[in-house]
Amino acid sequence: MSLAQAYILLAIAIAGEIISTGTLKATEGFTKFIPSLVCVVAIIICMYTMSHVMRVLPIGITYATWSGVGIVALSLLGIFKYKQIPNIPTIIGLALIIIGVFIVNTMNNNQ
Repeated sequence: MSLAQAYILLAIAIAGEIISTGTLKATEGFTKFIPSLVCVVAIIICMYTMSHVMRVLPIGITYATWSGVGIVALSLLGIFKYKQIPNIPTIIGLALIIIGVFIVNTMNNNQ
């Protein structure tokens, strides 16, 4: 698998994580069937694709990217879907996460 293919799979894993975590509230404690099914299938896709990404990318790079992008994306989901507006320190923290993910992916010697 090439590096480009690994990053495509990582993007799929991130999308799965966002879908899974984004539907958790709608599962109402896994008492609602359809949202629960979406949540479980999305996390299975996420973990499956991440396992393949780790064949190429180091675990630290994979996890830092997956979690960092997921945190920022889910924070945006919270803003637009649930009107959960972050305060200034939270915005600064999210910006630092974005900067960290950028640094981890562009300045890594192991790729």
